[in-house]
Amino acid sequence: MPAPIVMVHGAFCGGWIFDQFRAPFEAAGHRVLTPDLPGHQPGARPGAVTGLSMSDYAKAVARLCGELDAAPILLGHSMGGLVAQMAAAAVRPAALVLLAPSAPWGVTGVTLEEAVSAVSLYALGPYWTMAIDPDYPSARRYSFDRLPAAERRAAFARMTPESGRALWETLNWWLDPFATTLVPAHAGRTPVLAIAGGRDAVHPPGTVRQTAARLGGEVRVFDEMSHWLPGEPGWERVAQSVLDWLETLSARNAA
Repeated sequence: MPAPIVMVHGAFCGGWIFDQFRAPFEAAGHRVLTPDLPGHQPGARPGAVTGLSMSDYAKAVARLCGELDAAPILLGHSMGGLVAQMAAAAVRPAALVLLAPSAPWGVTGVTLEEAVSAVSLYALGPYWTMAIDPDYPSARRYSFDRLPAAERRAAFARMTPESGRALWETLNWWLDPFATTLVPAHAGRTPVLAIAGGRDAVHPPGTVRQTAARLGGEVRVFDEMSHWLPGEPGWERVAQSVLDWLETLSARNAA
């Protein structure tokens, strides 16, 4: 029986980002879980994410994995890709799939735009103590740039505040004395597939390649795609690429 798949969403989002993306995996026989990270549930109280750490997110995902009857496949998008990397260190999943993942501690972005985004939130003051509201111009430019206008607005309407602390730990890891997002090498332990969009300015292919190299994983780049890999036009091909990789992995293990 195919392994269950736990899909982990990124910043400002919820499990809803996988509403379409999960379907091909379920059709292939996988049980798919798309949990909301702590504080991201619909109707969560204002400020529910304030003070939450990336380690809180990773522990929540690890607990969910521990409740399953079989080792799951962990799949994460964007910041959820980093959460999945951190959780994998605790649960040893059957495989790890990263869609445009945030990089772990020690991996530096390859573009000036990444460097600018890493310090841009300081304009808000001590943002690591806050809940940060989603910003439509930023979402439109960096995440929803390939979505039709109506879909952009609908997706943004579902976004929720994000923990400033989690953003700080991810974007400014070199200032974190606790090295919260440090991820041990998975080479030879957990199969890893990382997928990047060629037009992604948030986590461009060069940075995704560095993350995959840290984990001893494979990389696939979809040149025409951007950051919203689970939902922008072409997501079906991304899903099929993951399914093909999982099938190859299963055949290799059975040999």
